[in-house]
Amino acid sequence: MTTPFSGTATGRVGDRAARKPHLAVVGATGAVGSVLLGILSERADIWGEIRLLASPPSSQLRSSRGDPHRSVGRKLTVRGEEVEVLALTEEAFDGIDIAMFDVPDEVSAQWAPIAAAKGAVVVDNSAAFRMDPDVPLVVPEVNAHAARVRPRGIVANPNCTTLSMIVALGALHAEYGLSELIVSSYQAVSGAGKDGVDALRSQLAAVSGTELGTAPGDVRRAMGDTLGPFPAPVALNVVPWAGSLQEDGWSSEELKVRNESRKILGLPDLRVSATCVRVPVITTHSLTVHARFENEVTVAGAHEILASAPGVIVCDDPETGEFPTPADVVGTDPTWVGRVRRALDDPRALELFVCGDNLRKGAALNTAQIAEVVAAEMTL
Repeated sequence: MTTPFSGTATGRVGDRAARKPHLAVVGATGAVGSVLLGILSERADIWGEIRLLASPPSSQLRSSRGDPHRSVGRKLTVRGEEVEVLALTEEAFDGIDIAMFDVPDEVSAQWAPIAAAKGAVVVDNSAAFRMDPDVPLVVPEVNAHAARVRPRGIVANPNCTTLSMIVALGALHAEYGLSELIVSSYQAVSGAGKDGVDALRSQLAAVSGTELGTAPGDVRRAMGDTLGPFPAPVALNVVPWAGSLQEDGWSSEELKVRNESRKILGLPDLRVSATCVRVPVITTHSLTVHARFENEVTVAGAHEILASAPGVIVCDDPETGEFPTPADVVGTDPTWVGRVRRALDDPRALELFVCGDNLRKGAALNTAQIAEVVAAEMTL
């Protein structure tokens, strides 16, 4: 398994069907990459060689993911075996059937087409190709069929915020027909990478045991240089901003929720409005969802649909205090749904609260599931 570049990049289905597909993981040493390696060890062993590749050095990579130059030569455990991390080169994709990318947008934009040209199907977790009309955006529980049509040899993985809700919404849409979506996200700091996690932990240490949070600006003044990637303190606070500034005051995260939901569900005219908020949670995004449908809905019907939907768990009994929270959901794979209510003034609308681990289903798990869908094609 650790032999570099075994096999040849013929790309012929017959060759692949005779063996297990070979897999490359690009960005294996990052936060999502490490979760992905654990997931590969937990799920069915469908892979031949698993090759681990470190992304090339850049200022962004050094600041948010560590210096990948130092990752080359490291050994990481995959499926109980030690695998050496190799440098990302064109030759590194020789003999690879599927390549999973967890790297910044600019690295994917450069290297994903190279991997595809070498005969690999790329499953990309960046935003580089999500809205490309020739690249399917796939959530296997919702639109697995879309992964079969990939003119560029690339399949895109949605953003973690979209993924935290879309499995549940896809199931409800299939029954009722979604027509409008209004969401507010409560996003964990790990969505901003290691820098975000480090910033929150430093901020929590700064406010612990104090009386801060009782006067205007006292928390911000106490933070010093620990804001990290956030425009305001996250500890003892919520920050109504995630992503980069876009036109008319919208953030990139908010527009991702809109554009990606439309593409995944095949609803190009779906009305979507999102407000993204950063909260003092390490891992697991939550969202409040107002979903309006073409047909009348009931809570009992929604419960039945969601309870039978793959990848969804219903936890909804407010009388006994049962509803999902990030602290209970973190480290799990499903989308958790609670607080299901029919809108008071609209019999065609539902109110939901959803939680999903942004590093697992929100990134690594969905990437692995897409790769498994593609691998199943190759072994038919």
